[in-house]
Amino acid sequence: MRAVQVIDRPRDSALLAAPVRQRILEALDEPGSASGVARRLGLTRQVATYHFRQLEHAGFLTLVREEAKRGCTERFYQRSAEHFVVSNGVVGKSGLDARRLKDRFSSAYLAALASQVADEVGRAQKDAGAAGRTLPTLAASVDIRFRSPAERAAFAEDLMGAIAALAAKYHDDAAPEGRTYRAIVGAYPAPARRPSRPKEPT
Repeated sequence: MRAVQVIDRPRDSALLAAPVRQRILEALDEPGSASGVARRLGLTRQVATYHFRQLEHAGFLTLVREEAKRGCTERFYQRSAEHFVVSNGVVGKSGLDARRLKDRFSSAYLAALASQVADEVGRAQKDAGAAGRTLPTLAASVDIRFRSPAERAAFAEDLMGAIAALAAKYHDDAAPEGRTYRAIVGAYPAPARRPSRPKEPT
């Protein structure tokens, strides 16, 4: 099972919109058969088998093994990835595309970059897995509470300067065995924390 699978066909994203198929995929984090999943989810075997076939045809299920039982063959499947990501290409020109956005300080541009990261990392992870390699990545997340808008602007200027300096230090177009990485940095107001529920008296 690979970590991420990118969904880039509209009919495949529509296939996953059905709650019953989502429940089946959730049940298949470990290998299972149509009859076994049907019992767990309270479905008829015929209904489960139909949805298994649809999911397998779309590439969301992987056949793990087959077992002979009572004169028939029971097939055990596992979902093809831990996580599924819908590509912007599914909605065509209505999707977010950083290349078409001119305001690089807009929330739309940041959201477009986030979508681009999910799409590109998912595809790179698939290629690395097919080649029997791991995908080296780097990620960091930190919350910063600024005292004022002026300090927020100063931080942004310092951050961009540091990134430019690091890129100039380590970038080498002429390295014969080098590999290009894409570094994306973004900042946005963190969602308000939900108040914790009070503990019930014991």
